[in-house]
This record gives sequence, C-alpha cells and structure tokens, in this order.
Amino acid sequence: MKKTLSYILALLILMTACESVTPTGTSAPPTAPVTGTAPEVSATLTEIPLGAGYGVRGAWFELYFTNPESPLASQKTGGPDGPLATAIDSARLTVDVAIYSLSLNSIRDALLRAHDRGVRVRMVMESDNLDRSDPQKLKDAGIPILGDRREGLMHDKFVVIDNSEVWMGSMNFTDSGGYTDNNNLMRIRSVKMAENYTKEFEEMFVDDKFGPDVIAKTPNPRVTIDGTPIDVYFAPDDHVQASFLDLVENAQESIYFMAFSFTADSIGDAVRARAEDGVVVAGVMEDEQVNSNIGTEFDPFKQAGLDVLRDGNPGQMHHKVMIIDRNTVILGSYNFTNSAETKNDENLIVIYSGEIAAQFVAEFQRVYMQAQ
Repeated sequence: MKKTLSYILALLILMTACESVTPTGTSAPPTAPVTGTAPEVSATLTEIPLGAGYGVRGAWFELYFTNPESPLASQKTGGPDGPLATAIDSARLTVDVAIYSLSLNSIRDALLRAHDRGVRVRMVMESDNLDRSDPQKLKDAGIPILGDRREGLMHDKFVVIDNSEVWMGSMNFTDSGGYTDNNNLMRIRSVKMAENYTKEFEEMFVDDKFGPDVIAKTPNPRVTIDGTPIDVYFAPDDHVQASFLDLVENAQESIYFMAFSFTADSIGDAVRARAEDGVVVAGVMEDEQVNSNIGTEFDPFKQAGLDVLRDGNPGQMHHKVMIIDRNTVILGSYNFTNSAETKNDENLIVIYSGEIAAQFVAEFQRVYMQAQ
C-alpha cells in the first residue's frame, strides 16, 4: 500500500512539473510572468530534427539552437553544423566565410569539397586563430584566408552561399561552439540579405579594412522577407548601440536576454530604467564572464532586484540575444560591450516577428531553467 501511495505521489509531482513549461515557447520563464497577449505562432513552422540541437524551418529561414545536454553532444555529432555543412555541399558558385575561429571538421571538410569541385571559397578570420590546424589545412589546399592583423577582434560568424543565402548567429565553427556552448545559428534565404553580408565581407577580404577603418555602406539596411522586416547592422560601421538603445527604451511589456558578456553601461541603464517603469526583465549571463569582466552589468541588475541569473552550463552560455515584447529579437555576434561597439568586426540583426521571437523565448526558457 505504501509503495502504491508513493508511486501516485511521484506521478503527480512529475505531471505538475511537465505542465510548468509549454513546448511552444510562448509561455513565460519561471518567476518572470509575461504581461499582455502572447504572439500568434504560425502553424507553418516545421521542426527540423537534430540529434544534438533544436531546429525549425519557415518559408525563408531555418533556425537552430545547440543542445549541450544531448547525449550526442559529447560525440560531436548531430548539431547545427550538419545542416550548414550540407548547405556548403550544395554551393555551386561561391562560399564566403567570416569566422572568429574554426575547428569543426564537418565545416572544414565541406569547404575543402567545395573548393575541390571549383566553387570559389574565400575566408576572413581573427588572426590569433589562424595557426589552428583546420585553417592551415584549408590554406594548404589553396583556399585564401585573410587575417585581420589588428588589436580588435574579427568576431563575425557568418557564411554567404551563392549570393543568395546567409548563415549567421552566435555560433563559432568550433567543437565547443557547436556542442558544449549554448548558441544559435540562423539560415536566411534572401538575395538582399546576401548582398549586405557580401559587401561587409569584401570590405574585409578585398579592401583589407577591418574594425573602425570601415565606412558604413550596407546596401539594404532594412530587408523585408515575406512581410517580416529585418534591420541589419555591422559594427563598428553602423554605430549599433544607438539603435539598440532605441529598441530597449521602447520596450512596453518584457525584456528577456541571454548575454555572454554584458558590460555596456548605457544598455544596462536602459534595461533598468524600463524595469522601473514596470517592464518585466529577466536574463541569463555567462557565469565565467560575470566573474572576470570589469564593469559587468550583473551586479547592478541584482542590486536593482531584477531576475538576472548566472548560467548553469559547464560550457559557455554564448548567446548574444535580446527578446523585446516577445515580438522583436536582437541577435548576432555582437556582445553587449563597448568593444563590440567600437573595436571588433561584428554583425547584428533585428527581426520583427512574434513567430521567430517565440522560438527564442523557448531557448531562453531552456537556458533559464539550467541557470543558477
């Protein structure tokens, strides 16, 4: 009898836990209730099964998140690098890569195959990472790679394929980036978006201009794809922080963020000001960066009583994401720091879509549930 009662009690606890988070990603994270009406999520999204990650497909995009908790993650297989390698294998004309670091064999081998079949492959990288074995193998095969050769970082993580699609996000093309860190990777099919990223790439690869040497020349600062507006920024060219602040200052209901590094006082001040006005704020920050950063915004957030936590991933919580009112998503390589604003080569996009925002809220919930 006692065993039966214990079993029933355990089952009830399990059922209650399962009801606390819905799989659609539209519900609020724990202790951070959302005000207002949840955005509608289109039924047109299709799940993309990954062994070590999460993926969805829309009419013009694919969106991926890593899953460091997957049993396959330790085997370095089944992650978002697989679809990217497949896309590179489908390239017919050109592949341009701007990447901070490279150690994923899947991406290295796909680039080698593209080069071998006559596709023009070009790369720019952070010079400090050029001596790794995988970039050297690409160079030995005849693929041109240009390092930035400067103090600031070439911190981008993007690929342009056949002048028609862009892969971008927070994920470095490394074993840790794809399998032990929390990251996002997005595929955007758009000629105008590809034109923007090709222009930025060629400023580095062809003109040999990095960091603050570059003049803002983005051909299509706003791209609208199937009715979804996307603003496109490159740092330091576009003075991103001013636009970032404008988005934060206009938040009406909620601000959720996942930040690898958050030291920009102006953004932190703006978030706290919105919280004082009643906007719900919740965030997760990378634990190691909180410990090591000078001027981290974590302490001021906690002092203000905000629901901001240290991440619980033994790897890195590497996202650079802010979700505003569950309808607007800021993402890219751009950390919330002054170095990202003034020194590094970075990219950032702002997507105005409740459908896409819901997917990032779901990822925020996963990261938040692991946080300390």
